[in-house]
Amino acid sequence: MIQTLKTVKEYKESLIAPAIREMLDALDITRDLKPGMKVVIKPNLVMAKKPEAPVTTHPLVVKAVAEWLREQGIEDITLAESSGGPYTPEHMKRIYHVCGMDTIGDSIHLNEDCSAETVNTREGFANHSFHLITPIVKADYIINICKLKTHAMTGYSGGIKNLFGTIPGLEKPQMHYRWPEIEDFSRMLVELAETVNPNLTIIDAIDAMEGNGPTGGTSHPLNLLLASRDIWTQDYFAAGLMGLDPMEIVMIRQAVEKGLAKPDELKIVGDPVPEGLTSFKKPDSISLDFTGNVPGFLRKPFVFVASRLLKSYPQVNPKLCVGCGKCAESCPAGIIRIENKKAKFRKKGCISCFCCQEMCPKKAIYVRKAL
Repeated sequence: MIQTLKTVKEYKESLIAPAIREMLDALDITRDLKPGMKVVIKPNLVMAKKPEAPVTTHPLVVKAVAEWLREQGIEDITLAESSGGPYTPEHMKRIYHVCGMDTIGDSIHLNEDCSAETVNTREGFANHSFHLITPIVKADYIINICKLKTHAMTGYSGGIKNLFGTIPGLEKPQMHYRWPEIEDFSRMLVELAETVNPNLTIIDAIDAMEGNGPTGGTSHPLNLLLASRDIWTQDYFAAGLMGLDPMEIVMIRQAVEKGLAKPDELKIVGDPVPEGLTSFKKPDSISLDFTGNVPGFLRKPFVFVASRLLKSYPQVNPKLCVGCGKCAESCPAGIIRIENKKAKFRKKGCISCFCCQEMCPKKAIYVRKAL
């Protein structure tokens, strides 16, 4: 598995474009491309945030990839994403504008077709099908461009997690409700990534996010761009760059166990891993794992009891809440209501998916950390 790595000190077109060119040349991506093919770029546009915030894929990274594709003779290039909230043309136009995607120019088409299609999965998958946004289904070639972040539920957000944005709009909370446990939700993400099967994954880690990601954390620059054909091993590698144990990230562990991620076969091409990288702050929702000191025969009942006694729940800071309703809109369990222009939470029924925290534009929702 070839992992390309380039040091890029800042979001500057003159630095990003040559880095992208070197990485894609090193991966020999040109041999994949054929005249007339439909290429779809899938960024991370989880919510409407300006490019300088470490929340979404930076438009200059997308622009560099699109212009490189144009140089190779590819003309049908579409940017497609389903952010948090409703999947409508009006909503997506606002997302594109705030996130700076409408500044890229004529090298790429911003998708406004908000239809979706059902795609059957492989035999043996827990998810027998996925409802995916149409451009992904129709694509001949998929380039996955994610943002490197910590994540309140999954611990880590990179290439695999970014593909959750191929599920249309408010169907994503339904998936949380269907698979509330982290093992099951992570398995769903792995099966989704196997189904979408991106041809190339690029990680925007020039500026990354630590803490209460994927939207409420803080900046932690790595000054790096990463690219690989192997989404699985790349996520293993990127989690290590963050100072995380990849095998503690359930979806990555599952990918290793399925033989998808092969860290022993990793070969780094390009720039060396920078020295002096510091570990990322973990989300408040990630509790300590006490199971290592528990005898094996007691571990399962211990985890069952501890998961309920030590469960983390989201809470709202009424001083910051503006009553916009984004939390209620994204809540899979439907336990949030807006009263007197403030969000009101009910603990009973909460599945601790932290979608509310993720979609709050004011960072008014916090997590009471499990002890």
